[in-house]
Amino acid sequence: MNILFIADPLSEFKTYKDTTYAMMREMAHRGWKLHHTLAGQLRVEAGNVMADICPFTFTGAKDAHDHQWFQLSSAQQLCLNTFDAVIMRTDPPFNMQYLYATHLLTLAEKQGARVYNSGQAMRDFNEKLAILNFADLISPTMVTTRAADIRTFLNQHQDIIIKPLDGMGGMGIFRLTKQDPNIGSILEMLMQMDNRTIMAQRYIPEITQGDKRILVINGEVVPYALARIPQSGETRGNLAAGGKGVAQALTERDRLIAQTIAPELIKRGIMLAGLDVIGDYLTEINVTSPTGFQEITQQTDCDVAALFVDAIANA
Repeated sequence: MNILFIADPLSEFKTYKDTTYAMMREMAHRGWKLHHTLAGQLRVEAGNVMADICPFTFTGAKDAHDHQWFQLSSAQQLCLNTFDAVIMRTDPPFNMQYLYATHLLTLAEKQGARVYNSGQAMRDFNEKLAILNFADLISPTMVTTRAADIRTFLNQHQDIIIKPLDGMGGMGIFRLTKQDPNIGSILEMLMQMDNRTIMAQRYIPEITQGDKRILVINGEVVPYALARIPQSGETRGNLAAGGKGVAQALTERDRLIAQTIAPELIKRGIMLAGLDVIGDYLTEINVTSPTGFQEITQQTDCDVAALFVDAIANA
């Protein structure tokens, strides 16, 4: 199969943990032909969605710090619909440039390209707001542009988490309690004087046991979650914020949450999603560039990349 990855520069991959690297490694093992481009290379010429695309050979990293794990060939101007699959793996934040890229991907799909995840899904399924479609699975949650609303929510629940709607890796997440002396400053900074919409959620104490990442591939639930356990004194479990990733079997509640959401993911054309669960509550649905493949595979008998590549092959 001929596969195009729209991803960040290959030389910047952290090969020891990068999920996109694991996908590429499995595809190379199967003899698939790999290609790479940047989201910023997408363009329309004569009505066709195309890009400057580089074929590359996967040679493999020699160690965790090896950034020469690939050999690029010369760029070619190719249409996206010439590939068997287009894998969108550009990292957030989901800014205006990301939004424009999803529009071009939707146009490419109309021209016959098979894009995973679909441009429409990434555009419509905001990773924070999507949980509102599953009210029975989430903790008390508020979305607002008004700092006064957050203060009311804090008075009601005493201990809350606030976060922007377009971040990743724990960026911009704050825990607020009634006793915090910096409430006003934090709200002013995060909400930009009532000009930025944010989400507030009741604090879930089970975060100390891990912020679980549950992967759903083409509607099938991976049997292990990656519990991202915060460092001592830290609220965020995100690996990018220093959390420790521990693979663990799904609980009954984990499985219920994932199986409840899976049909909607299929309906929306979401091949790969990462559900974030703390305790018994769904907190996010990640569809832009979900991670966790390598950590789960290294700690269990489940080869997550193989499951994903099987799904692409059978799509």
